[in-house]
Amino acid sequence: MSRVKKGVNALKTRRNILKQVKGYRFGRSTKEKQAYEAISHAGTYAFAHRRDKKGEARRVWNIKINAALEAFGLSYSKFIGNLKKKNIEINRKMLAEMAATHPATFEKITEISKA
Repeated sequence: MSRVKKGVNALKTRRNILKQVKGYRFGRSTKEKQAYEAISHAGTYAFAHRRDKKGEARRVWNIKINAALEAFGLSYSKFIGNLKKKNIEINRKMLAEMAATHPATFEKITEISKA
């Protein structure tokens, strides 16, 4: 079997890895082994936190809706329950947006849900 020298490929891999960790602190930006570890951890956190971001957005929408409902003497849970009973399918993102920018429309929806 012929001999394979990996110099070019190893350098290319190393260069690409170190390019990705540019700006990291301490040895993670200069040492190949620490750079690999830093990238794998960063990728794991990025994946997990993309999911967390969606949950946080939903929590913020719920808070905005609840704050807007205080003026009408309704709680968030009662309001959502009423919407489901009336088969009104508006997602929370839209409800939060309406509560902030179109209060008259939001008021009509709350009146419909109460009735």
